[in-house]
Amino acid sequence: QVQVVESGGGLVQAGESLTLSCTVSGLKFDDYTMSWFRQAPGKEREGISCITRRGDNTYYAESVKGRFTISRDNAKNTQDLQMNSLKPEDTAMYYCAARAYGYCSESSLRQYNFNYWGQGTQVTVSS
Repeated sequence: QVQVVESGGGLVQAGESLTLSCTVSGLKFDDYTMSWFRQAPGKEREGISCITRRGDNTYYAESVKGRFTISRDNAKNTQDLQMNSLKPEDTAMYYCAARAYGYCSESSLRQYNFNYWGQGTQVTVSS
């Protein structure tokens, strides 16, 4: 049974930082491209970052580029999202997702391309 579990969400003030973590079990983690999506109320789920299985290719949406950093530790079956300079518009449910052997690009970072999903962790940024 594949399990994807996010953690680290919470309520923070604008300008502060937060780190999200995702722990995966039940699959060969180093064969999978990992990603972070987010969904705010009334909006579509959007891909914001992606990292390939060896960490040699990454992608960031323009809305988070320069503020967020994605990373992974294949020895621990985890990926993280370091979020800096948080803004109220970053408020959303954040999801960890995995797909086998995917390349990270704007066109590939689509919800339907990812096979395994966590339940999400809420990030709320106050102004």
